[in-house]
Amino acid sequence: MPANKRDPGAPGLPQVQFLTVAEVATLMRVSKMTVYRLVHNGDLPAVRVGKSFRVPEKAVHDYLQNAYFDAG
Repeated sequence: MPANKRDPGAPGLPQVQFLTVAEVATLMRVSKMTVYRLVHNGDLPAVRVGKSFRVPEKAVHDYLQNAYFDAG
């Protein structure tokens, strides 16, 4: 397993890219309030850092991938 790019001395740790709520809202093209609702409802996992949240980028992509539905 490759070492973490931010800490080359930490072998075996996976690299996780975190996004702010504003970045998630821009990526999903929704309001920040919608992202907060998704986080608080448990639909989108997040880590609390101080008073703000950080969302793993993979979690956003997974959520969007699973959100597709057939309207036909």
